[in-house]
Amino acid sequence: MITVASRLAGALFLLAGAALPALAEEPAVYAPNGVALSGYDAVSYFTEGRPRAGSASHALMWHGATWYFATPQSMERFEMNPTAYAPQFGGYCAYGISEGHAQSGAPQAFIIHGGKLYILHDAQRLAEAQAHIDEIIDAAEEHWPAAIGH
Repeated sequence: MITVASRLAGALFLLAGAALPALAEEPAVYAPNGVALSGYDAVSYFTEGRPRAGSASHALMWHGATWYFATPQSMERFEMNPTAYAPQFGGYCAYGISEGHAQSGAPQAFIIHGGKLYILHDAQRLAEAQAHIDEIIDAAEEHWPAAIGH
């Protein structure tokens, strides 16, 4: 005989199982209008030392955002290893995340440190961030992804 308690337990088990994919969901990528890095090529930061405008003709979806690339080769490099090229903290300002709040990232204000790309809100904080990048990264890692509501 199935009791109300066993039905309730079964329903709760099913609900908990349905919630698991949501818990495993990746943090959001800062992507105004659905485009990451405002359309700049994430690979170019590493290959050219600067952001280079990408093109919709070389685009792919990753982590819920569209990523543009300047060349098919850049797109292929990203596709083969996106975590090597994607900005840390979803492309949000690393300084803002270190303070516990989400702040837009400006692709022209960036730091590559330890082989990783960090985006800042604007160039005004760039010199300060470069001088304290290890502390900023440590603090941002403590706040990520809660700073964006995840």
